Amino acid sequence: MHGAGNDVVVLDLREVPEPSAALCRYLSDRHMGVGCDMILGIAAPRSAQAVASYRIWTPDGSPSMQCGNGARCVAAWVVRAGLATGDRFLLDSPSGTHAVDVLGGQRFRVAMGIPAFAPDRIPLAGFESEQDLYEVDLTGGRRIRFAAVSTGNPHAVLEVDDETGAPVAEIGPALQNSRVLPPTVNVGFVKVVNRKRLTLRVYEYGAGETLACGTGACAAAAVMMRRGRVDRSVSVALPGGELDIAWPDEQAPIMMSGPAAFVFEGRLDTSALVNRPD
Repeated sequence: MHGAGNDVVVLDLREVPEPSAALCRYLSDRHMGVGCDMILGIAAPRSAQAVASYRIWTPDGSPSMQCGNGARCVAAWVVRAGLATGDRFLLDSPSGTHAVDVLGGQRFRVAMGIPAFAPDRIPLAGFESEQDLYEVDLTGGRRIRFAAVSTGNPHAVLEVDDETGAPVAEIGPALQNSRVLPPTVNVGFVKVVNRKRLTLRVYEYGAGETLACGTGACAAAAVMMRRGRVDRSVSVALPGGELDIAWPDEQAPIMMSGPAAFVFEGRLDTSALVNRPD
């Protein structure tokens, strides 16, 4: 499946074990496996009112706390499977329970929780108090200023004049290795087009630059909303498509709306795992 180009493999884990790290690496391999940015597994709900729960793994097999585009794909999957009926239902993720609205046309709106800006909630090392911008010296003496927020997983947000020319492949992994931010941080490069529109590229943990990042879109929008740079409802254009982000106020969950698409489905031949080097 994919959400705005952020491609995921969705596994039905209701009657089978969770995938091993080796299986995740095999699934995500674009040459010898299926190929994806993230792996999601659907299981029985953990809370009383939810219709299902899901787990998330990066291509290297590490667990992840949230995947916004993946959440919409899970929503589409449970609707098609008949697990959810009506226009609203709840899903359990590793980071909490989320209300989902069915918008029609394979579009879904997911309540992604309240963005967290406190350093210990992101988390950030070496900072006790919240700041609008943090600074870090990268290898080679380059100083970077960034905003930081958690939208289910950690994000660094850099405002740029032109995201198309931003050094995403250079600064993304450098910030992940900075020790100020956790290695699981996603790094976004955002441009304010006008008060209702942002453009964004994101370097994701475990996947590199992706065509879209739902939690990254929420992070970039939340940062710019807090600064008063944009309205409380914006569209975020990513290389793979557009997401709509709304955050009425800082005590409310941030809402992400966008598409979810089925691409293909099948059964995996795990015999190919036997002779893989990993």
